[in-house]
Amino acid sequence: MGLVIESPHDDVVGKVRILTISRIQSPHYDKSLADVHESHPNVELEVEVMGSSNIISALLQKTATVGVGLSRLPQPRLEQRVLFSERYGYFCGQRHRLFGQTNLRLEQLASEHVVSFTSDQLGGNLSPLTLFRDQQGFTGKIVASSTSFEEIHRLICAGFGIGCLPVHLVRRDVEQGLLWRLPPEEGVVDLDIRPLRNREQKMTQAETVFLESFQHLLSRHEQVL
Repeated sequence: MGLVIESPHDDVVGKVRILTISRIQSPHYDKSLADVHESHPNVELEVEVMGSSNIISALLQKTATVGVGLSRLPQPRLEQRVLFSERYGYFCGQRHRLFGQTNLRLEQLASEHVVSFTSDQLGGNLSPLTLFRDQQGFTGKIVASSTSFEEIHRLICAGFGIGCLPVHLVRRDVEQGLLWRLPPEEGVVDLDIRPLRNREQKMTQAETVFLESFQHLLSRHEQVL
């Protein structure tokens, strides 16, 4: 996905626009950004948070340098690789009637109201969650939805319904008693977080050196994995 930059380009000046979903927690991603900044300190970043479908649309329209998000279906015009995977599981908040109950069975969730991401629908980037509910015969009403992790988290904690969240992002909330983990114990699905870029887009010098350095660091990480 790019050439290896062997030496820093400290004289490169320009802006790189990054579109990302919220709450990316990846020490490797953070280190890669830090290393790129150390090599190219005069390259300015503009980072905007949005949903994965909007990220893909913006990249296809060539209005951003790179995106980081979910991409469930192949996009012929976009280069992509796996940064890390997130496992989704069901949770409820303190005010929900299932909070604190042990030995729950999956079928006991079937009629519960659901809080969902707006992309949790057939054809969306989180459609595997929709398919899981359909396969398990869930009949509960979707009572609230949002593109924002923070708002989904807030609504689940407020007791609106059960909902799927990335397990690693809410581990501390479970430990502190704000959320309760629901079945299935193994989780619902693993979804890949991917860096994305439009291979047809003409890049500025700043964008080129940023992408080449960033992709080189990702390649080194993949070799370690």
